[in-house]
Amino acid sequence: MMLKKWLPVALGSMIALGGSVAAQADATLDKIEQRHVLVVGVLLSGGPFGSIDPATQQPKGLNVDLANELGRHLKAQVQLVPVLPANRVQFLQQGKVDLLIANMEWTAERGEILGFVPTPFYRIGGTAAVLKDSKITRWGDLKDQPVCTSQGSSYVKPLTEFGAQIKAFKSSSESLLALRGNNCVAAVHDSTLINPLINDSAEWKDYRAISPELNPAPSVIWTRRGENDTQAKLDPIVKELHRSGWLIDAQTRNRISPASPALVELQNQFKGA
Repeated sequence: MMLKKWLPVALGSMIALGGSVAAQADATLDKIEQRHVLVVGVLLSGGPFGSIDPATQQPKGLNVDLANELGRHLKAQVQLVPVLPANRVQFLQQGKVDLLIANMEWTAERGEILGFVPTPFYRIGGTAAVLKDSKITRWGDLKDQPVCTSQGSSYVKPLTEFGAQIKAFKSSSESLLALRGNNCVAAVHDSTLINPLINDSAEWKDYRAISPELNPAPSVIWTRRGENDTQAKLDPIVKELHRSGWLIDAQTRNRISPASPALVELQNQFKGA
């Protein structure tokens, strides 16, 4: 079951939290409670997780909704700070944001330099957009081929292992533009970004996606390392958002495709907890 793929991440983090009760308290939670403001770094480069509504010019997407819901639970006003894959980690480490909800899935390498809320809120894998008449039908076909993606993407490592020639851009929009300009044979990003483009946009009618998903991983809320108080405060909130079905509703509201079956499994898990 897909749920089993989530558990080692959450369990390992819970052990880490439980074993560090005596560690010094982090200041972030105190600051949030004192100023009644939660500053969240979000990626707004397009897609159902984060974008700018062309009608209102306001941020929208599941990550935006999640940030606002966390603020509601913390009784804090939410301040959204746009970040890019190339600078999101630095924004968090430098204290420009309190949290990151920015299309950055868990990897062991990221878990070494940042802290994170133990319970994931989603699960995402990558896919490649290629021309319909391309000879590329599987990931191994990208060997020795120029492939566009974002700087800091978790897909860079597996793509390199396939032998792809990486062209990394500051944002997914720049990467996709490079694909349309024939600067690469494929653009690799989250399936939740690529699939809606190909399925719903006339501009992408000449493209198709590669399956299965590349490197599927849990989506987590990121903190700075050692911020155990913040993680412990947010974790039961995320669990409640699973239990109540809020995350499933948010997925539907933001028209995320394909839907994540893991959300249903996690809802059932926390309903029974």
